[in-house]
Amino acid sequence: MKIETDRLILREMNKGDLDALYAEMLADPEIMKHQPQLFEKEKVRELISHYIEGYRTFGFGLLAVCLKGTGEMIGECGLTMQLIDGSIKPEIDYHIRRDMRGKGFTNEAAEAVRDWTFCNTTFHEIYLYAKFQNAKTERIAARWGCRLASEFRDGFSDSEKVYVITKNEWEKLN
Repeated sequence: MKIETDRLILREMNKGDLDALYAEMLADPEIMKHQPQLFEKEKVRELISHYIEGYRTFGFGLLAVCLKGTGEMIGECGLTMQLIDGSIKPEIDYHIRRDMRGKGFTNEAAEAVRDWTFCNTTFHEIYLYAKFQNAKTERIAARWGCRLASEFRDGFSDSEKVYVITKNEWEKLN
């Protein structure tokens, strides 16, 4: 699986992505502030193996977000199956390196995954969920056409907001 945008290449992760994913993203307290915990290096190694298995099993998963010109990995973004308010749903998840934020890469990657999902899967809805206090995710969801669908308690925080876009809503954007 590979997705290209004007500035990015989203590609399947491999074991060589461990250091970039760990040190620059999943162990960064600022990037992970809305998550229940930071990831240890061994856990990130297991995640990459899980991602690789997911590509084979489902045909999708979290992808390495790389700059088109250099190939440098600046984040991860992709379609995952998540437990959201008691149901397994397709969700776009992402983490972009701190020094690459504010340049539109998160939105560009998320939109590309959204478009790929509606063109290449049978899903008729895509979700995005975020901690109640995560205003950045709320803005990203609005930028790529999502609307607030619900709120629920997840056990890690007071409340989660769930955003959704349907295939019909997406088609009207194009």
